[in-house]
Amino acid sequence: MAIARRAETVVPCKEDAGSKITRHAGLLSGQLQQLRTRMYPPKSEKTLRQFLTNEVSKLTSIPDSTLKLMSSEGRGPIPGRLENNHRVYTLEQINELRELFAKQKPAEALRFLPRRRPGEHLQVLAIANFKGGSAKTTTCVHLAHYLALNGYRVLALDQPEVDVGANETIYAALRYDEAERRPIRDIIRKTYFDGIDLIPGNLEVMEYEHETPRILANKSSSGAIFFERLKLALSEVETDYDVVLLDTPPSLGFLTLSAIYAATSMIITVHPAMLDVASMSQFLLMMGDLISVLNESGAQLDQDFIRYLVTRHDPNDGPQSQVVAMLRHLFGSDVLLPTAIESTAVEAAGLAKRSIYELEMGQIGRDTHKRAREAVDAVNEAIARLINSSWGRE
Repeated sequence: MAIARRAETVVPCKEDAGSKITRHAGLLSGQLQQLRTRMYPPKSEKTLRQFLTNEVSKLTSIPDSTLKLMSSEGRGPIPGRLENNHRVYTLEQINELRELFAKQKPAEALRFLPRRRPGEHLQVLAIANFKGGSAKTTTCVHLAHYLALNGYRVLALDQPEVDVGANETIYAALRYDEAERRPIRDIIRKTYFDGIDLIPGNLEVMEYEHETPRILANKSSSGAIFFERLKLALSEVETDYDVVLLDTPPSLGFLTLSAIYAATSMIITVHPAMLDVASMSQFLLMMGDLISVLNESGAQLDQDFIRYLVTRHDPNDGPQSQVVAMLRHLFGSDVLLPTAIESTAVEAAGLAKRSIYELEMGQIGRDTHKRAREAVDAVNEAIARLINSSWGRE
């Protein structure tokens, strides 16, 4: 008699959480790498667009007619020509023009070349908030580009995604191992954006978070205490720059505390939603406590300004408007008047790994580009005014 065989049930082997997270991280990392390679092949180099004469005139305050006359007479940097015969300048050429006019008109040199003068301190600006999504990196990138386009020398501590090997990040200048520590000048990289240098930072900096508690517990370091190390490292190159921008990690770890101590000013980014504001409240409470601890350790924080920047702002959103009004009521002029408007143009630029300053008019709608550029300019101009005020300039 035939005996029916019971169907076998295959029970899949359950994947533990660690393995799943590691597998997902690998999948996502590989996909992102493919997208980056497709956008920027391995041997390609990112370049900055060129600028039309009317743009150069706005950036430098040199009249359009003067630029055209200089070009026709062969004086100064020779601009390129587009297919429609319009003149275009690179940012390097724009900076040549700035230096040329600053020498020719010394009484107005600051108008053309706003770099630091003797007696003006290096401005170290920390962009902070320990909540992700508050637009710290977007704020930092756009401010760096704005300052460089206006003639300032900028050093940015940021997180590039590729081409960073071991001991090539800011950690290399901060580490406690004397044999492995490197001068900060050795890890600074030139960028495609004239006037901006970069100190890479990636997951390697977490080693600093792991090492510091051990050093503090064992009292085994004869060098500077943890919160002084970044400030001392930056002092090695302070004559080379006007502004240093610190895109701080989304946490209140040892590196963030080092950044706050090194900073001469701070911008705290906040998205105008109640959950984000509640998170910022905790951030401020914790930061206040930690700064008190630093003060007890002999660290004196003396910052030129601390301002709140409202980011990802939709002025037509009622609840957001209420949050913004509340912040202005509580903090008054410490909240920057311009806000970082939520914009499809900024999002489109971000997807292309560019800032709004790198997009040309034809790449997005003219009106959309104009509104976004005006909003971003207003924020950055307000911060630039604060920087200049810290130098005692009108």
